[in-house]
Amino acid sequence: MNNRDIQKTGLGLGGGAVLGAAHVGVLRALAELHIPVAMVSGTSIGAFIASLYAFGKSWQEIRDISFDLDWLDMSGLALSQYGLLSNRKFGGIVTELLGQRDIRDALIPLSMVATDIGSGKKVVFTEGDVASAVMASSCIPGIFRPVEFEGALLVDGVLMENVPVAPLLESGADSVICVDLLAHHAFRKPDNIIGLLLNAFYSTITNTTALQTGVADLCISPDLSGFNLIGTGNIPDIMEAGYQAALPALKAWLEGKRPALP
Repeated sequence: MNNRDIQKTGLGLGGGAVLGAAHVGVLRALAELHIPVAMVSGTSIGAFIASLYAFGKSWQEIRDISFDLDWLDMSGLALSQYGLLSNRKFGGIVTELLGQRDIRDALIPLSMVATDIGSGKKVVFTEGDVASAVMASSCIPGIFRPVEFEGALLVDGVLMENVPVAPLLESGADSVICVDLLAHHAFRKPDNIIGLLLNAFYSTITNTTALQTGVADLCISPDLSGFNLIGTGNIPDIMEAGYQAALPALKAWLEGKRPALP
């Protein structure tokens, strides 16, 4: 294989709440196939996984971290006019795992997407406190209280770019691999207010995501229709689904990168 073809490959990890465990399976496949990632971007739960990966956590370490997480336990009750919960505890988890780090300290370039809910504009974090950026990017409006940042109220980047391909292209990636967690998502009758709000939130962005991922060289779209957005009991199965979708897709992508035989 001509390594020059893949030396500036960017990886974009999309949002999808607990379905984000599938990203771990994708990272496993990348490691097994020895595909180097030159830069990584993330939105929502993808920002959390991307930050760990960019700061040198292996897929095995991220897997073990994911096993210990309870998605709802990341949220402390903080009733306000802006949201039901606070994801400040989520930021604390990031700080505990990585320390108080600046995004620019990452081992590979890292970008995370959030939304300025006051202006309706996309915010791309490429510097500043990692934990704050992850909190902002994963702050689902209506559920979590917005993150205050430099006078703005920031919420989940899913509203702007669910699968963050654009930051990678803008950073000079030659090839872009992205992961769309919601391409095959099957919405179900919600059991509680959190499920209801998540269904409403994600149903608004599924149609626009295809436009975003269309410019990527490879979009990995695991079939996660058998899993819901907040149930943590199937984390190992979600990871395996991500791996099983990524491995053949990445092998085919690599095959296309090999120079033609004379």
